[in-house]
Amino acid sequence: MTTLKVLTDSSCDLPPDYFREYGIGVVPISIRFGDRVYLEGVDLDRNAFYQKVNELGVLPKTSQPSVGEFVAAYRACAAQGYDTLLSVHVASTLSGTMNSATLAAQEVAGEVKVIPYDSLSGSAAMGFMCVEAVRMARAGKSVSEIVTRLNEVRPRVRIALTLATLRYAQMSGRISNLQSLIASLLNIKPIICLHAGRLLADERVRTRHAALDRLLDMTREAAGQAAVNLAVIHSQVREEAEQLLERAKQSLNYAETFVGDIATSLAVHFGPGVIGTVVYPCAVREGE
Repeated sequence: MTTLKVLTDSSCDLPPDYFREYGIGVVPISIRFGDRVYLEGVDLDRNAFYQKVNELGVLPKTSQPSVGEFVAAYRACAAQGYDTLLSVHVASTLSGTMNSATLAAQEVAGEVKVIPYDSLSGSAAMGFMCVEAVRMARAGKSVSEIVTRLNEVRPRVRIALTLATLRYAQMSGRISNLQSLIASLLNIKPIICLHAGRLLADERVRTRHAALDRLLDMTREAAGQAAVNLAVIHSQVREEAEQLLERAKQSLNYAETFVGDIATSLAVHFGPGVIGTVVYPCAVREGE
């Protein structure tokens, strides 16, 4: 009988108790401030991250886990008795993490079966994928059935974010200094969407209030009438995120929801005050 372990990288956003309940392994992304390297979620928390950015006036560099780090994680799982590993990662269009995982899977092929899986997303969408994979495995579903389900849901996931400040996007090179200045003077709040691995600046609105209203509209449009899992992700604006979730729940057919902190490796590009929604279609149960 196959014993399956699900792993991911630290750009996966889930409340801490989910990682414990479902035994999801995490391979951390590295965050470098000058000569000092931190492991995300291990020795650098979010408050310390923002404090360092403010003190230094520069953004850190992020780097995907190395092939060696993945190899070590895979061998550790094999040593625990797992014979199959499903390694779910942030979109390969946005990071080299999938490439590292794939190379590591090849290196340990004679020791343990590893299935690297490109989520074509990230954040809580990837989190919902990991949770569903574990639940399916516990329900006796085969690995091929789990991958088939993830393939079905992957193009239907929707992530939308709005930024409170353009400073981080400007420092990370996502927008130019001139664009940042003009947008700041006009108080423009961009709405960024991630769909099928593509990161797009879909819309720009004039105020934070309008941005949150539009974010809510886009969430409703993405969900439609179908049952969905819903997450609101944020950086340092939990109260605002909880309010947005409550507003969304009033008009959605939701199954499971949570508010979660966005990973530091993502906040590097979006900054404090970013808030977003993640819509993840639920599986259709037999007989429905």
